Amino acid sequence: MDGVTVELLPAETVLPEWIGQMEPLRQLLACWMDGDENDPPLSPRITGVPGVGKTTLAMAAAKVRQQACWVQQCTSDTRPEDLIITPVLGDAGRILYRASPLLTAVVEGGVCVLDEGNRMSEKAWASLAALLDHRRCVDSVTAGLRVKAHEQFRICVTMNEDGSTFDLPDYILSRLQPKVEIGFPAAAEEERILAHHSPRSPDDLRKICVAYLQEAHGLDLPFSVRDGINLVRLASRLAAQSGGLPTESFPEAIQRILGKEALDLRSLRARRPGPDSHGTDEFFFDPEDDDLHLGR
Repeated sequence: MDGVTVELLPAETVLPEWIGQMEPLRQLLACWMDGDENDPPLSPRITGVPGVGKTTLAMAAAKVRQQACWVQQCTSDTRPEDLIITPVLGDAGRILYRASPLLTAVVEGGVCVLDEGNRMSEKAWASLAALLDHRRCVDSVTAGLRVKAHEQFRICVTMNEDGSTFDLPDYILSRLQPKVEIGFPAAAEEERILAHHSPRSPDDLRKICVAYLQEAHGLDLPFSVRDGINLVRLASRLAAQSGGLPTESFPEAIQRILGKEALDLRSLRARRPGPDSHGTDEFFFDPEDDDLHLGR
């Protein structure tokens, strides 16, 4: 590029399928529809609690569009040069330039997912302002380059809704539009996701896990389908090790993954503000009889 050799990165080798809520996928694909220089594609932000599949959604949308995908992990110490080009020392003291996943997608015309973007500082975001508006370009001070985005380049940002993130400045937030929200999946969708990720687990284990998660969702507890996948996997392994039934190992899996207090969702409900009853089943684990109960 303009006489400067920049090493690009390989794309993600496996892109997932999207299972469940189709409305967020429809919205994201609409944002990325082809336009022209007067109507460039949108740069949406995907929001939701950790574990609901924000990154999976973005990668699955790239697969639907049959585009290569790169994921740029964002952290609180991400620097502007980390987002574009990083100089590295090569043989004989020669400086080499290595592109970020973002810049690789810009050049190759692929999809870039800025994962957990609201963990980045304003200084890092400022370096991307021109890329996120009609200019569709990015500057590298390190290599002395201005790179115009390929016409097929698409970008989205995932954002966790928790207390460990930054508030984005308005001039950046106005460029990351629209907001695509992912909530907790319905029971049938959740069971399909668990079956996809743990196909060898028994049906009764997945059903009891889905019932547990649905109760947690009704209480606005931050237990996600990712937690459910881990619960099912661990319960299956504990049962295989002990020779027991996976459903019998489910309480221990809850304790090891979500903590001892998660054994009693009624107790967690009592600690949270809001209505006392959601009209749903309640899970609780009674250590006295070593069993998991489902009650009203």
